[in-house]
Amino acid sequence: MFEQAFRNIDDVLRKEAGCSSELDYTEQTSWLLFLKYLDDLEQDKATEAKLEGKQYSFILDKPYRWETWAAPKGKDGQIDHNKALVGDDLTKFVNTKLIPYLNGFKQRANGPNTIEYKIGEIFGEIKNKIQSGYNLREIIDHIDELHFRSQTEKHELSHLYEAKIKNMGNAGRNGGEYYTPRPLIRAIVKVVKPKIGERIYDGACGSAGFLCESFEYMKNKVNLTTKDLKTLQERTFYGKEKKSLAYVIAIMNMILHGIEAPNIIHTNTLSENLADIQEKDRFDVVMANPPFGGKERKEVQQNFPIRTGETAFLFLQHFIKIIKAGGRGGVVIKNTFLSNTDNASVSLRKLLLESCNLHTVLDCPGGTFQGAGVKTVVLFFEKGSPTLRHSSGQAGKIWYYQLDPGRNLGKTNPLNDDDLAEFIKMQKSFADSDKSWTVNAKDINQTTFDLSVKNPNSSPPPTHRSPNKILDEIAVLDAESAKVMSKIRKML
Repeated sequence: MFEQAFRNIDDVLRKEAGCSSELDYTEQTSWLLFLKYLDDLEQDKATEAKLEGKQYSFILDKPYRWETWAAPKGKDGQIDHNKALVGDDLTKFVNTKLIPYLNGFKQRANGPNTIEYKIGEIFGEIKNKIQSGYNLREIIDHIDELHFRSQTEKHELSHLYEAKIKNMGNAGRNGGEYYTPRPLIRAIVKVVKPKIGERIYDGACGSAGFLCESFEYMKNKVNLTTKDLKTLQERTFYGKEKKSLAYVIAIMNMILHGIEAPNIIHTNTLSENLADIQEKDRFDVVMANPPFGGKERKEVQQNFPIRTGETAFLFLQHFIKIIKAGGRGGVVIKNTFLSNTDNASVSLRKLLLESCNLHTVLDCPGGTFQGAGVKTVVLFFEKGSPTLRHSSGQAGKIWYYQLDPGRNLGKTNPLNDDDLAEFIKMQKSFADSDKSWTVNAKDINQTTFDLSVKNPNSSPPPTHRSPNKILDEIAVLDAESAKVMSKIRKML
C-alpha cells in the first residue's frame, strides 16, 4: 500500500509546473511527510498521556496541526472534504500562514537538539513549490494514507524513502552529491565497527546514509538494554550539512529509520576553524563521503593549516583533527588524492601518515558512483600510532584491495553487497591475493608520500613499439614482398 502511495505522489508531482526534477519531488514529499510524521508522533504521545491520566501539551497549535488543515476527519474516519482546504485557499494557507508559523519555532526552541528546533530549521529553508492547490490536495490525501505508528510501518517507509533518494542521486545534475551507494556504506560500517557508547560523526552528511546505516548496524546487536537504546537515540549519531535540501532529507531519513530527534546541524562545517576544536568536540568514529571538486573561498581556507580550495582536502583535515586519539575513520575520497604532486596533496598525505595509522585503502572501480565517472578510494585509519611511526617502533603497513566486480558498473548494474563481501572478509586479516597486497610504510617515498594504487599482482601492460620501429618493420616486410613478387614474375 505504501509503495503505491509513493508512486501516486510522484505521478501528481510530474504534472506540477513548480516541480521539474527528482530533487524537487523528494524535497516536496519530504516536508509533507515530516508534518504527517509529526502528527502521528503527537497523537501517540497524547494517547500515552491520557492513559497515564496526564494532559499532553501539543507542540503545534491546533490550526496548524495536520488533523486540522490537511486531513480533518469525519466520524467515519475519512477526510471530510467539506472542511479540508483545497485550491487557492490551500496554497494561500500553506505559503502565508503554515510555513511562516513553523519557521518561527527555531527562535522559540530551547536548544538545537529539540524537535522544535528541527521544525524551525526545516521550514526556514523549505518553500512550497506545488503551485496548484488541487495537486497539493491530491498529494496530501496520498500522504495521509501513510502511517508512522509501528516499527514495521517506519521500516517499510524508510526503504521507500531510501529508494526515492537513490532515484534522486541517479537523476543527473547535482543529485549524486546526496547519495552514496548503500552497499559501499554498509561495507565501510562493517570495517570500522562502531560500538555502543561511541559517538559517530559525518560532517558532510548529505542524506545521512552513513548515520542511518550505522544505526541499523548497531541496533541489531544482541542483548541491547533500554539504556543502550536511549544512548543510540540521543547520544550516538551526529551530522552537519551545508545544503538546505540535503539537510531536510537527512532529518527525514533518520526519523524514518527510527531516530526521533536527529542531532544534525545545518551549517557549513568548513567555516569552523580547526584551531578551535577542543577535546569535548571530538568523536570516536568518523565515516563520510565529503564532496570533491568543489572550491571554497579564501576566508574559509584560512581555517586550515593546509590551504587549498579543494573541499574534500579541507574535509579530510577536519576529520583528522576532530577524531579522538584512538578513534577510527572511513572516508571516501577521489583516487587522485593518492598521487597528486601539488603541495596541498603531498602535505595532506604526510599529515595523514604522520598523525594516523592508515591501514586500509579500498580502490573502487569507475561506475561505483552512478552518474559520476570519477574514480574513488576509501581510506580507513586510526588516530594515533602513525603509519610512519607505528607504536611498535616499526613503520606500519598499508593493505590495499582492488575492488573488481567482474562487470561494468552503472545505473542498470549497480554495486551490490555481494561485490564487497570478499573485501570485508579479507580485510579482517589483511590477506594478500590477486586483488590485494601490502605496502610497507618504510617503502613510501618520504618526499612525495605517494600512495598510488599499484597492484603488483596484475599483468604488466603490453609494451608498444615506437612509430619509427613500426615503420622500419613495414619497410623490411615491403622489401621481402618485392623480392617474392620478382621471383614469381621471373617464373612466369
